Amino acid sequence: MENGKTENGDSQPPPQWKDKVVELLYWRDVKTSGVVFGASLSLLLSLTLCSIVSVSSYIGLALLSVTICFRIYKGILQAIQKSDEGHPFKSIAHVLSCRLYLDQDVALSEGTVHKYSDCVLARFNTTVTELRRLFLVEDLVDSLKFAVLMWILTYVGALFNGLTLFILGLVGMFSCPIVYEKYKVQIDHYVGMASKQVKDIIATVQSKVPGLTRVKAE
Repeated sequence: MENGKTENGDSQPPPQWKDKVVELLYWRDVKTSGVVFGASLSLLLSLTLCSIVSVSSYIGLALLSVTICFRIYKGILQAIQKSDEGHPFKSIAHVLSCRLYLDQDVALSEGTVHKYSDCVLARFNTTVTELRRLFLVEDLVDSLKFAVLMWILTYVGALFNGLTLFILGLVGMFSCPIVYEKYKVQIDHYVGMASKQVKDIIATVQSKVPGLTRVKAE
């Protein structure tokens, strides 16, 4: 089977990409996870103070300041030493024995674009189908659950804005997996108890509200 394709020829993200995300969220490499988490959190916190245009401009200016200063420094150093090492970023790539910076091909291939666009399209179609099922009340119980979720989100939206939710989500992504891995037994125990209570409540409501049991059975 080719990388990124199933036996039926359907495109899907390569497993290596998923493995890297798992390693990142579970802090397998503390340095890499720390850099990604710190940079992402700093970016989101910056967006709470400035607009995305300002933040993008400041990041671009910071990167350009570093690369331009390094380029000038290496140029002066080569002039003093009367050497011809070429472009400094190419020489760095040569020292590291890998194709980086100016020699790296950053263009997206047509196959890559098709592969991920097919994945996005499949997820989009699944989401639209599910929303149609919920809004047109194909299953009354599921539609009621969705209505309760929307009602809860109205209170969440009143307390937090979208950017705050992104920050909380980022912190949760980098903290919940490692906490669950450490306390898996205890968490599974309490989640099982809570799930059983929710199922009991739903069964009680279904038995007391006329029509729910019949609709669910259909």
